[in-house]
Amino acid sequence: MTLIASTNIMKKLSSKNIVSPKGFKTAGLHCGLKHKKKDLAILVSEVPASVAGVFTTNAVQAAPLKVTKEVVYTTKKMQAMIVNSGNANACTGKQGVKDAQTMQFLAAEKLGIEANLVGVCSTGVIGEIMKMEPVTKGITQLEPKDDLESAIDFAQAIMTTDTVMKNTSYSTTVDGKEVIIAGVAKGSGMIEPNMATMLGFITTDAYIESEVLQSALSDITNLTFNAITVDGDTSTNDTVVVMANGLAGNEALTPAHPDWQNFYYTLKTVAQDLAKMIAKDGEGATKLIEVEVEGAISHEEARKIAKTVVGSPLVKTAVFGCDANWGRIIAAVGYSGATVDPDKITIQIGGATMVENGEPIPFSEDELIQILKMHEVKIYVSLGLGEGKGHAWGCDLTYDYVQINASYRS
Repeated sequence: MTLIASTNIMKKLSSKNIVSPKGFKTAGLHCGLKHKKKDLAILVSEVPASVAGVFTTNAVQAAPLKVTKEVVYTTKKMQAMIVNSGNANACTGKQGVKDAQTMQFLAAEKLGIEANLVGVCSTGVIGEIMKMEPVTKGITQLEPKDDLESAIDFAQAIMTTDTVMKNTSYSTTVDGKEVIIAGVAKGSGMIEPNMATMLGFITTDAYIESEVLQSALSDITNLTFNAITVDGDTSTNDTVVVMANGLAGNEALTPAHPDWQNFYYTLKTVAQDLAKMIAKDGEGATKLIEVEVEGAISHEEARKIAKTVVGSPLVKTAVFGCDANWGRIIAAVGYSGATVDPDKITIQIGGATMVENGEPIPFSEDELIQILKMHEVKIYVSLGLGEGKGHAWGCDLTYDYVQINASYRS
């Protein structure tokens, strides 16, 4: 689907923080899992919220995912999420599960709510047992508030190798009432969704049942979080959760609701904003790469080609080096596994045509160098075979990526 950028559907908010919707509070602090930076955070709804979640497809899944999946799929309501960075609590056996459950229980005790309403997320180094003493003490010190400072504390506390916070929020109208949808995420490397080494938290004050919300999130994830790649690695902890507490006072949202499109496209825009921020903040990255594909035999094949091109190490290094090497692009199109006809392929970089219907087109190297020096580079591919369209986002591959990941544990 194509986003409808209309003020009649949604409005971007200047506040851009996770507590913008009614009834949400956050907190974040340094408890001691990291040397200095904030590493423990909590997100709380005033009332139990409808919930939806999507999780990593990696067969090796971290202990907190087991706890959170139980809340999302069995309880089907969530009132709080406790999050730590600095330790993924992954590949930690029975002790890891016990520690995740302890975090869940302690957060519930702190808030005075049932433990089965609390999700748990962790991010950081894999294979190390969680240091529970600082976590236990830190949870008792968390004091959730609904102000900007607390929202910033939360965003900072969930970061690992991220260089910037990732926040966004929009308002829309449902039943004549303002509904706000906001999101915060972390993610920088080990990014190959289905999904990525990412955590994403989306809040809304809309009223929508969990089953309907889950269907919308699953659909939107395929078009946003699953359309980004940095390095082709899929993490053990990937989680995106949406909490909808209903405090906006609208009638229950379903696809049959007259304002469903307002809600759906606003939720999709929040997810797409976060996905692009993650791609742009790839470890060591200097540029965001967007690949748009048209003319494929299906939308699915168009998305497959777009993701193959943006994930190609040779394409990524060419963009980093400002080298207009379109041969790397057409090669990635060819090995994507999608149906292609080389004689119908057209390729553009930043609006400059390199190949048209399979024939190379003379272009100005100087013009392309200037295009490739920009912080955002768009690659367009037309296949001339059908109506399929798709997008994918990624980043360039730099010297710094190697340096960061060569010393991640040190």
